[in-house]
Amino acid sequence: MARRTAALVNALAEDQPDPDHVAEVLLAHGEKGPLVLTSREVAQMREAAARLREVFAAEHADEAATVLNRLLGEHTGPLRLTSHGGGAPWHPHLDRDDDAPWGEWLLASSCLSLAVLVWDRQLPPGRICASPVCRNVFITQGPGPERRYCSRRCATRERVAAHRRARSTESPG
Repeated sequence: MARRTAALVNALAEDQPDPDHVAEVLLAHGEKGPLVLTSREVAQMREAAARLREVFAAEHADEAATVLNRLLGEHTGPLRLTSHGGGAPWHPHLDRDDDAPWGEWLLASSCLSLAVLVWDRQLPPGRICASPVCRNVFITQGPGPERRYCSRRCATRERVAAHRRARSTESPG
């Protein structure tokens, strides 16, 4: 669920995200189709994604928890279990009902999944890519060293740029 959050925050970062692309991201992360989103629904999701970006910008668990507590207090309902009328396994929701608007659903479900990561690891759940030309967010919690970049592509681009800068400042011998 947290990876779905990161994918949606990235897809919704554009000035005018394409509803079909946002629907594709939802379908790729387990939503059932067919799925048709309106521009208004995508605009509401975009507002939710902008709020969630604050969690990814947190440097420490305390900061991530503070942002999540604020979002949970201002934008979610009580914890409840749903199976969507028997169409899915039982799972938790924090939106007001199974027919809540997409923006409310995105904010509530994302807060829940990101809060579980902070709780489990006592670390921020993700980061914003360290590349100055990239705005993508990503989930950091996993095996291996802490990541700074959203992808190998961004890491390689930055490593090559640093190498070129270093070579250009070398004086001829």
